[in-house]
Amino acid sequence: MTNTANMTETDVERVNADLESKSAQEVLTWALETFHPGIAMAWSGAEDVAVVDMMLKINPDARVFTLDTGRLNPETYDVIDRVRKRYGCDVEVLFPQHDLVEAMVRSKGINLFYDSVDNRKECCGVRKVKPLRRMLHSLDAWVTGLRRDQAVTRTVLPRVEIDTAFGEIVKVNPIADWSHEQVWEYIKSNDVPYNDLHDRGYPSIGCAPCTRVVEAGEDIRAGRWWWENPETKECGLHLKQK
Repeated sequence: MTNTANMTETDVERVNADLESKSAQEVLTWALETFHPGIAMAWSGAEDVAVVDMMLKINPDARVFTLDTGRLNPETYDVIDRVRKRYGCDVEVLFPQHDLVEAMVRSKGINLFYDSVDNRKECCGVRKVKPLRRMLHSLDAWVTGLRRDQAVTRTVLPRVEIDTAFGEIVKVNPIADWSHEQVWEYIKSNDVPYNDLHDRGYPSIGCAPCTRVVEAGEDIRAGRWWWENPETKECGLHLKQK
């Protein structure tokens, strides 16, 4: 088995049965041995940079990419550079198509996402989903830092799955079973570079205008698209195809 074309749902069930009790590093080792160089890590948050650290320790040539939506915080750009310097890796930065961004903004305004869920999803689609789709078309598999306890939309999350939303590509979630505390224990004990905004009350960080500080007692993703109901709080990167 060397690519997604050879991996059926039955294969995925078998792999998950084997990997469910394995460590995140063991899951990543399996993924890299199976798919590299046709596999890459999609990096954005604290969970992701912990996985990046693990991946690059397993294979220094492992591929890492990130999405630059054009609306990120300065601190997010800073940590991208710090990761590059720390690991000597080439972070592949993907940008949205400028003509699509320009047409959307001319039609609906620069901050269209506050007006409706549909507008917000359109903005995420142009700035995030389309660039991701372009990247994934060139891969056999991708790695995420998703965890089951992050949101109500992620409570059922396997270690390995076939991503039907992105052309049947294999999706690997090595820390699906980790807690928020485990992520930060790993980051601190391994001196992993992370976004400075995490120390200022931002447990989950997206685009600057769509992320706020989380208040005491709130869910860790309460600061993402805070004007919406929890059930709609996905940008489209991690939704099942119905």
